[in-house]
Amino acid sequence: MQRLVLRRKEFSLFQAFIYKNIGISLGDHKIYLVQARLAKRVKQLGLESFGEYYDFLVADRKGGELEYLSSLISTNVTSFFREHKQWEFLKSHLASILERSGGRLRIWSAACSSGEEPYSIAMFLAEHLPNMTQYDIKILATDVSPKVLKIAMSGMYSQKACMSLSDEYLRKYFSPVLVENEAYYQISDMLKKQIIFREFNLVTGDYDLFAQKAFDIIFCRNVMIYFDRPTQNKLVDRFHAILAKEGHLFIGSSEALTDMKKEFKSKSASIYQKA
Repeated sequence: MQRLVLRRKEFSLFQAFIYKNIGISLGDHKIYLVQARLAKRVKQLGLESFGEYYDFLVADRKGGELEYLSSLISTNVTSFFREHKQWEFLKSHLASILERSGGRLRIWSAACSSGEEPYSIAMFLAEHLPNMTQYDIKILATDVSPKVLKIAMSGMYSQKACMSLSDEYLRKYFSPVLVENEAYYQISDMLKKQIIFREFNLVTGDYDLFAQKAFDIIFCRNVMIYFDRPTQNKLVDRFHAILAKEGHLFIGSSEALTDMKKEFKSKSASIYQKA
């Protein structure tokens, strides 16, 4: 088969489709990235051009191919306990957050990728709440990609993925396992039980599902950088609506709400509180 080339006209179609259905705004310079990420899928399906793949995508009424496309386009870079200053902030404010919520804590990891973030949340709470069972705590973890959600739900991580964790944390919260003669770490069932994993599209998803669930904390880190300003504004509005009064929103260190703050107060770089 000849080398597949994504033509500008075809790329424009993908740009519009991805923006409408996934919410990611792709600049014109991303054409070669999209070509590289989609070429293998086009060949897998036995198609001869990106135009044929676009037609296949649009004709898919069940949405399975859109899910696959989301996995290919999304950049899933994460690690355990990233953004150190945010965890220090949480450590110093956890008692007041719990007091304000009456011991009922609802946390949303809104782009959980392969699960390092929600498991970090669960480990953090286990470390700093020795009497954790006395509280009503639930962690929701969502992502647009079913591929990475599958990894997250398995709770199985390579040695490389666990490099940022101390030996103490590995002993307390993981079990070493061998998979095809390679060393992996399996997260404990105690932590897995605290997290509900669901597929959810932050742009097109139904936020009415959260109408009766006020979140005390929302993590949405390094996601908005892929969205244009109108989509960012809409997402921040939605987060504000489903956060409890004085709830916290954590975003990536490379992100800022700036003129989107609206009813949020800046508590620190990348940390905001609902007024």
